[in-house]
Parts: sequence; C-alpha cells; structure tokens
Amino acid sequence: MNNNQMVVQQESNPVMIIEGLKLDRVSDSMKKINEFQEVIQKTLVPNHDYGQTFYGSKPSLLKPGAEKILMLLGLSSEYEIIEKIQDYEEGFFAYTIRCILTKNGVVVTEGLGHCNSKEKKYESDKQDKYMLGNTCLKMAKKRAQVDAALTVGSLSNIFTQDLEDMAVFEQSERLETMTNEDASNMKINFGKYKGQTIREIYVQDQGYIKWLKENARDEAIKKAATIIIQDDGVTFQSKTDTNDSTNVNDVVEDSELPWNEDENIPF
Repeated sequence: MNNNQMVVQQESNPVMIIEGLKLDRVSDSMKKINEFQEVIQKTLVPNHDYGQTFYGSKPSLLKPGAEKILMLLGLSSEYEIIEKIQDYEEGFFAYTIRCILTKNGVVVTEGLGHCNSKEKKYESDKQDKYMLGNTCLKMAKKRAQVDAALTVGSLSNIFTQDLEDMAVFEQSERLETMTNEDASNMKINFGKYKGQTIREIYVQDQGYIKWLKENARDEAIKKAATIIIQDDGVTFQSKTDTNDSTNVNDVVEDSELPWNEDENIPF
C-alpha cells in the first residue's frame, strides 16, 4: 500500500502544479521565450558566436555567443571550482567548474563544465603537457558558462554545446587516420573543380593538386593532396621496378614516357 500510495502521489504532483498555474501567464511567458529565441538567432554571428554542426542538426554555442546572451539578460557570472586534480608528476589535470548566474545579487541558475588533459585533442597536441592545467581550467570554465547560458535562455532546442571541441577532435582524427581511399574520395567544395574528388581532379589537373598541397586552407585537403601525390609516385616507382625486373634490356621510347619532360610533371 505504501508503494502504491507513493506512485499515486508522484503521478498527482504534476497535475497539482498545472492546476495552480495561471495559463494566461504561461502563454505570455512562452511567447516571450519564443521572441527571445528569435532575437538571439538574428543577433548572434555565425562562426563567431556559434559554430558549425558536425554531429547532429544544431550548431554549437560558443563562448562569445554565451557572453552576449548573458549581457542581453543583464546577468553576472561567478565561478567556483568544485573538483580539481593537479598531478604534475604525471602531467594530468582535471577541473569541474560551476558557473553561477546572478541578477542584482539573486541566483538565477547554474551551469557545470568539466575538462581534463586526457581528452583526445590534448593528447594529440604537441604542447608542453605541464602547461595543460591552465588550458583545461579555462575550457571547463567556458563549458560551464555555455551550459548556464543555454539553460537560462531556454536555448537548448536551438544550440548545443562543445561541438567546436568535437570539430577540433574530428579534424585531428581525420588527419591522423586518413587512408589513400579517404584521400581519393575527398570532395572539393570550392573553385573550378567544386564537387569533384581529389582523385578525379588529379587525373585532369595534377598541377592543381600540387597547388592544394601547398596552399589549401583546410589541413585535411592539404594532407589528401599530399597522399595522392605520394601514392602516385609509389605506384609509378613500383611499376618501373616491375618492368625492370621483367626485362632489363627493354628500351623505352621517348613517346612512351609517362611524364612531360619539359614540365617534369606526371600526367
């Protein structure tokens, strides 16, 4: 009976709360929330206040965007370290930060953020691991602030958090694990060869792939171009070695050479 009574009590609480609401005020509040969300979407700047989407359908709220939201709402932020690990011998650092939002001295809401030096992107960085303590502390603080901003602005249906960190990880992972097949199938989304793969472009215009290798802004494209050029060189060398071992007395005519002697660029 006690268990049954507990279930009844839990089920009745939401109804009791709703019965106590003045629905005209609720409707007005919902309208204001929607209007605020529209203002935020029109005001924040893409790729500065919020970032691209790599996993999911929502962009990620960044630190500048979170700061603008708090300013629009007239909120102040305070920070508290609720957990920290500083192991200088092993070079491991971890922080959990609470961001407290207040208005006129009254607490409105809180946000939590955590960061530690074992995260993939820090392990792949070539920086001094003993300097990661400050980096992780700042990242945890930023994550806590973004978490609080999303909550206080009812913005979770518009933005998500930390995808800019995931983008860094995704980019690092793409570079570290890129295979010849990955490089061949990577598509270019700009210029005269927009929509074509690196391999397709290489067949048509090897000079352009060499240009990408040296000048592409996207490091993934640079690496893909490098892989294709290196792979072609290995393939050609392998074919040459095979031909030599088959018949060392063969003489190759100039017209059969697989490169242009004037430009010294393979076709």
